[in-house]
Amino acid sequence: MAKRDYYEVLGVSKSASADEIKKAYRRLAMKHHPDRNKDDSDASEARFKEAKEAYEVLKDGEKRAAYDQFGHDGVRGGPGGQGGYSAEGFGDIFGDVFGDIFGGARRGGGPQVFRGADLGYELKLDLETAVAGDSVTIDVPTQVSCDTCDGSGAKKGSEPTTCSTCGGVGQVRMQQGFFSIQQTCPACKGAGTTISDPCADCHGRGRVRQKRTLSVKVPAGVDDGDRIRLSGEGEAGRNGGPAGDLYVEIRVEPHKLFEREGANLSCEVPVSIATATLGGEVELPTLDGNVSLKVPAGTQSGKVFRLRGKGVTTVRDPRTGDLFAKVAVETPVNLTAEQRELLEKFDESVSAGGDKHSPRAGGWIDTVKRFFDRISQ
Repeated sequence: MAKRDYYEVLGVSKSASADEIKKAYRRLAMKHHPDRNKDDSDASEARFKEAKEAYEVLKDGEKRAAYDQFGHDGVRGGPGGQGGYSAEGFGDIFGDVFGDIFGGARRGGGPQVFRGADLGYELKLDLETAVAGDSVTIDVPTQVSCDTCDGSGAKKGSEPTTCSTCGGVGQVRMQQGFFSIQQTCPACKGAGTTISDPCADCHGRGRVRQKRTLSVKVPAGVDDGDRIRLSGEGEAGRNGGPAGDLYVEIRVEPHKLFEREGANLSCEVPVSIATATLGGEVELPTLDGNVSLKVPAGTQSGKVFRLRGKGVTTVRDPRTGDLFAKVAVETPVNLTAEQRELLEKFDESVSAGGDKHSPRAGGWIDTVKRFFDRISQ
């Protein structure tokens, strides 16, 4: 019986990528595996063998090229002896394709390596530093490779020995029928070695806790909650694995004068009654120095003035924001007898003018009267 085209077997086009071919085989292997089709195990096994043979050829660049050019004749004597298959061969291919599902299965053998853990650090900054940027020195507690044993975990003068359970591979294989699953060796925890005489400083772990001093370059415009990633500055890896990363989270402390929202700043400006009434100028602080704010005559408390370009920039936008200054008309306190007398005369004069001098007060009184007239009906 003539063999079917390998692309047809897997249900992919001749231009399919390696990832598409792998996904197609994974789907067919799960569907036709004999252990999942006990009522029709012979037919399922035949379809499974066919899919495996096609995958073995098409996953390999050289074999695929030969097959594309010469067909089945180009790959005779290939995988499994022209389509033959064994439980051992299936175990290899199954581990290759499904290793990421079951975890612990690895290609190439050898002890497992472990990436170091990522670390977090909260960096508190004042508003000025966050806006301008700076280089800041921080002390980070972390796990570093033990200098005494050079990270081996064994006492100086001794060496780790090959694990007798996994033979130094760091993994053990479990076989159940056609399934072959690799798992981390329980004896050595994937290291591939065991330590009979541990290092006194790290107690066999190969790492010790230590404070590291690092310089963090804070870019101009960072805001509360922003994170800076320092690659490779986290905890040391194990068995030669790479170090983790350090994430520095920015915390901008409250400012005495300004509140920040993105690129904009806001502040409250105390203004005397005389200045608010007659108009004038007040000195207004900004992060770049003081500026003069013109206050028109008759300015009410709560009025907000916008000073364009007097805000800040952010790390995401180089444009400078604005400064919003909210007027707070200040009530005089601790008056002298003379000041009280003058103020009382002034109040009598203003009250005599009614709505002419106090339009908001007059409007408010009318609103209150209408309210009570309505609820009394």
